[in-house]
Amino acid sequence: MTALEQPGILTPSQAREVFRTGEVPETTSGWCRGHVQANLLAVPRDLAFDALLFALRNPGPCPLLEVTDPGDPHAHEIATADLRTDLPAYRVYEHGRLVAEVTDATEYWRDDLVALLTGCSFTFETALATAGVPLRHIEQGRNVPMYVTSWQCRPAGRLAGPLVVSMRPVPATLVATAIEVTAGHPLAHGAPVHTGDPAGLGIASLDRPDFGDAVEFEDGDVPMFWACGVTPQAVVMASEAPFVITHSPGRMLITDRSDENLAQ
Repeated sequence: MTALEQPGILTPSQAREVFRTGEVPETTSGWCRGHVQANLLAVPRDLAFDALLFALRNPGPCPLLEVTDPGDPHAHEIATADLRTDLPAYRVYEHGRLVAEVTDATEYWRDDLVALLTGCSFTFETALATAGVPLRHIEQGRNVPMYVTSWQCRPAGRLAGPLVVSMRPVPATLVATAIEVTAGHPLAHGAPVHTGDPAGLGIASLDRPDFGDAVEFEDGDVPMFWACGVTPQAVVMASEAPFVITHSPGRMLITDRSDENLAQ
């Protein structure tokens, strides 16, 4: 049985070794159960203050976990990891346009980059499952669906743009449970920003996510929406930022921190 067939039992260091070999899962949701996952946003030093200010002004989609020194491509606080190689896949943006999606970002990494690592909703999925809340995207072997909304984030300097949300169908009888569980994980986006009618977020159709995969609902399911760490990518595109490296949506840095440690 390969690592991709039993990813939940891997340690974070084992998972990162898998990713360094170039093996790319559809999503890291369900990987290394009980460990924190993180989004990546690497920007040139001259944009780093704006990026940091944006995260501080928008803690829902961008809960900060670690910020690297300029030119240092390694995480130190939340993982012993090389940010150029230890994620499954990366996206490279130039002037707001996606120009490459790669499994190794070494070729694109610059000496002036500052990396912001922010919390991810995959982190609270173990707690949801433990509380009996089904995770339809995992059941169906799909990436979580993500949508660009009509809600605007608070701008910061040269960065401005829309909120992105992830969506999980939850049985109506478990909506309150899902809210309570995720509210206890503020560094993983916390409680949902919206529940119910997607039109309230300006989403025209749940069948056409902007990132990730559409998922099927079971009878009695209600759509629940959480602020998403892909928000900076939508902001980068809207702001036409000159150069940025991010994670590929749904393919995260798996850290050495435990979910319980992060929640505390």
